[in-house]
Order: sequence, then C-alpha cells, then structure tokens
Amino acid sequence: MNPSVTPETILKNAFAAAVAVADPKIIIPQCLAKIFPVGQEPQGKCLVVGAGKASASMASALESYAQLHWPQAKIEGVVLTRYGHNSPTSHINIVEAGHPVPDQAGMDGAKEVFALAKKLQAGDILIALVSGGGSSLLTLPVEGISIDDMRKTTEALLRSGAPIEEMNMVRKHLSAILGGNLARIAIARGARVEALLISDVTGDSPADIASGPCAADYSTYLDALNILQKYRLGEDTIPPSVLNHLKQGVAGEKPETLKDIDLVGAQVANHVIATAYKSLEAAADYVRSQGYEPIVLGDTITGEAQEVGVAQAQLARDQLAKSDKPLALISGGECTVTIPAGIKGRGGRCSEYLLSLFAASTDLPKIAALAADTDGIDGSEKNAGAWFDGEIRAAGQSLGLKPETFLAAHDCYGFFAELGALVETGPTLTNVNDFRIILIDQ
Repeated sequence: MNPSVTPETILKNAFAAAVAVADPKIIIPQCLAKIFPVGQEPQGKCLVVGAGKASASMASALESYAQLHWPQAKIEGVVLTRYGHNSPTSHINIVEAGHPVPDQAGMDGAKEVFALAKKLQAGDILIALVSGGGSSLLTLPVEGISIDDMRKTTEALLRSGAPIEEMNMVRKHLSAILGGNLARIAIARGARVEALLISDVTGDSPADIASGPCAADYSTYLDALNILQKYRLGEDTIPPSVLNHLKQGVAGEKPETLKDIDLVGAQVANHVIATAYKSLEAAADYVRSQGYEPIVLGDTITGEAQEVGVAQAQLARDQLAKSDKPLALISGGECTVTIPAGIKGRGGRCSEYLLSLFAASTDLPKIAALAADTDGIDGSEKNAGAWFDGEIRAAGQSLGLKPETFLAAHDCYGFFAELGALVETGPTLTNVNDFRIILIDQ
C-alpha cells in the first residue's frame, strides 16, 4: 500500500481504469481492422445503425477510422443513444432518446433504423453498434402496440425488481427490431451483418446485450408471458395490447424471434469487443500497483442491491480475519432495487448497494469502498455512484445521519450527497455494467 495516496484516490483511479479499457475510441478501430483487413475494406454502401449508451461514441470512432482506411465506402446511418451521451459525427445521424423508459424520440429513431434496413440490397454491409441501454432506446413495437403501451410495460417491469435479462425477454417479443429481427431484415435482402457489441450483461451473450438485435434469441413467447406472471404483472399494470400479443405468440399466431436455424448460410457475425470482466481485470492491475492484493469476485454478482451489500460486508470481514495483506475485493454484475409502492426513491442500484455495505460494516473502520455504473449514470440522478472511507464514516456520525433511515426510503443519493461522497463523472460514453471495489487495510 502506498501511504501517500488516499483511499479516495485509489478507489476513483481503479474505477477510471475499469472505464478506460472499454473506451470506444480504442476498441472500435482494433475490431474494425480485424473484421475488414487490408484488401477487404467496404467498397460500397455501408449502413451503420445501433443503439445504447455507448453507441454514439462508437459511431464517432467508426467514422474516424473509415475516413482513414475506407476511402471507397459510402457511410450512412442512424444511431440512438441516451440524452446527454452524444458524440460528433458527419455521416451517421445521432438520435438522443429516453432511457430506461422509452419515449417518442426513441421510437422515431427506431423507425428510421427499420426503414433504412429495409432498403439494404445484396452486397451491402450493415454494421450494428450495440451497447447496454439499447433495449429501451431501440424501441419499435410490433404493429398493434403503441409507444405508451411499451412505456407502461417497461415501468411495471422496472418497479417489479425483475432482473434485466428477464425484462429483455419480454421486450424482445414486443419489438420489430430486437431479438434478432434487425438481422432478419438484412438477411432477407442479402446483406452482410457485422455487429460490434459492448457488453453490460453477465455472461456476455450477444442475445442478451441490448436484447440482441442481430443475434439468435433463446427465449420464447411463453418465457415472456411466464415472466409477467412470475412478478404478478397482469391486466392492472400491463396494457391489454401487450398481453394479447404475447398470448397470440404462444398460440403460434405471431412469428417468433430469430433462431439459430434462421442463420444457416447467412452472413451474420456478432463481435463482443468489451466486457465487464476485462474492466475488472484492468482495475485489479491498478490496485496491485498500489500495494493491494486484488481478489476479483467476478462480473456475475446479481440480486437485491441491499442484500448484496450485506453479503459483501461479511465477505470483507471474513477476508480481514484470514489475511494480513491489504486487499481489494472487485466485482461486477447488475443488482436490482425493488421499490415498494408509494416510495419514490433517489439514486440507483450502485449507490444503494454501497449504502447497504456502509450500514453493514460499522465494525470495519479500515475499509473503503466505491460502487458506480461505468456509463456514468446510476439510476434516477446524475451521479455515477458513490464512495466512502473512514473519514466519510466519521462525518456521517458527526452529522447524525442514520443509513438505515435512508435505506428504508431508498434515498441512497441523499445520504451520500450530504457527505459529499458522490462519484460524478458525467456520461462516460461507454457501458460495461456496474463496478464495485472494497479496499481492506490491516
């Protein structure tokens, strides 16, 4: 451990290292050089579409690369990103839209993506730039379902506490683009599809990243309907048009999402170019240079944020008891926050996890921790997450702040804002899920 560097600095630098390794300006050119080696560059129409919190920066990086290396290519397209996540482009239209709840701007942009894909011809290339957040941004409901119906369905799923994988199974079966339907359009027209994916999901499956617009889907209409039933989302919360569509799909009256058999003989490839685990490894390398022994717990830790916070406090306690070295517990994975009716809440899953860890570790004065979303936005507010160390804990005690009260109100933002312990980066223009680190000093 370097005594001249504060825990706050180490925590924030570790987070910065995790974000930097997923920077589209670096990874997009590397990937394009492999997909289109010298002599095999795009020569004609190259349609670039996509969606996600990182998609605009991905589009910007692609344009810069194409300008230098693809002189014969005709680049055009449209990419959707969250409000405030724009990046400069010349030929690709960037549409900013609502997330996590879809809005009209997103639907209009998705219509444009759909229309452009319908104009593809044999020999054309479709490049899809996909990252986390694309499921709600690339909202184009199938015929008979309105954007308002999609919005109500998304809001109900968000409040239910359903994990993102289950939410997306439902959304795939309501979409004209997700669940492989974008690739299906291109395949029917003889176009080649190259999808570049920045993963924010556990397992890094192309079918799960932004609901897999270019990937074969393993879920079915029955799965989607069972998820609604699992969380008791019925006619009182889910619009009739949505329920009817899913029931018709189960009955075989609606076409299923894209399946593996549909890809036989097709020119479709999905490339996962950044993952949460690579980001955790980058953070591990950094803390190792600062004298901490990193323990990477994995990128698949999920569950209720408050429960995960309690579990990791116990894990820190266990590690402290059996080691005499400074340690860093590093993990990723998307937790959930279930908000009871009548409570608005402020913050997000990262800050909620951290406040739970804070409350459950009062007997561990020498730990410091940070939790933040790598896209720079954690939940309802504009902070990426929060952090604490021994000084922050002492400040909270002197102010008489009771973490249990804030946890009950799901106001983790308010707690850490009072202490000046928010992590505020602004949009990072990438997204590889949540990042958590606990420093344990002896």
